[in-house]
Amino acid sequence: MKLAVILVNYNGKKYNTACIESILASGGVEEIKIIVVDNASQDDSMRLLEERYAGDERLSFIRLDDNYGFSYANNVGIRSAVEWEADAVLLLNNDTEIASDMLLRLWECAKRHSGSMVVPKIYYSDDRKRLWSAGGSVSRVIRKVRHIGLDETDVGQYDQEREIAFATGCCLWIPMEVIRRAGTLDERFFLYYEDTEYSFRLQKLGIPIWYCPKAVMYHKVGASTKGADSPLCAYYIARNWLLCSRLHLGRRYPLFLAYYALNRTVCCALWLVRGKKELARETLRGIGDYRKGRFGRAAYDR
Repeated sequence: MKLAVILVNYNGKKYNTACIESILASGGVEEIKIIVVDNASQDDSMRLLEERYAGDERLSFIRLDDNYGFSYANNVGIRSAVEWEADAVLLLNNDTEIASDMLLRLWECAKRHSGSMVVPKIYYSDDRKRLWSAGGSVSRVIRKVRHIGLDETDVGQYDQEREIAFATGCCLWIPMEVIRRAGTLDERFFLYYEDTEYSFRLQKLGIPIWYCPKAVMYHKVGASTKGADSPLCAYYIARNWLLCSRLHLGRRYPLFLAYYALNRTVCCALWLVRGKKELARETLRGIGDYRKGRFGRAAYDR
């Protein structure tokens, strides 16, 4: 088994080393390559990594000349993994740490469910009994996704291995045979909803997604972006939710639009009442850019 772990870095100096050290301390796979793809960071995170791991053949570094987004950078890493002849890739956020046996557990699960994407149980990093994700579910009509177990204390209620409908992009074990069938991440999304779109794409192709509770990791939620309550987040969610739904909802898309309009109207009203007008402004900007067909990185975010 040759596993390529792909980390996308953007100003991740605070998090990279802990993540990489947890990967290097893990066991269970025969060969591992950590591919760090840098989205033109403005801090010295890449210099520090290149100095710390100089001569370590288990790591390789790719510097991009601009911030092209999460999907694009992961796809660059996947192409590098293909050149290395990896059997599988692990897309992993750099603001995470993995348990010492997580890779082994994911590999065992992947072998039990050949041709599937596999995901672990994810806890909050600062509260290692509080769940962030025990897999994901999708609502029946408008196909809204949610993390199973979010904010619950883990008392074993999600310890059964099972097939799920949605997987968070925080950690995805993807065999190369799945990538050959389904392709790579959609680069139009730049940030947010690329994992939802990929999950829906796999479902259309009949490719299962399995949740493996014995595989465990810890996530510093929001650290790799600017947080869930930021103008950046409001913009990309408003735009990309529309794009993902248009691609995959089919006849249900008009019904989704009615729900979306109500949902975003309520959110914007609450933000205005709470003095967060910038969130309402960027939501409207995201909707406008969707209607104009402007995808990838937002013009104002350059």
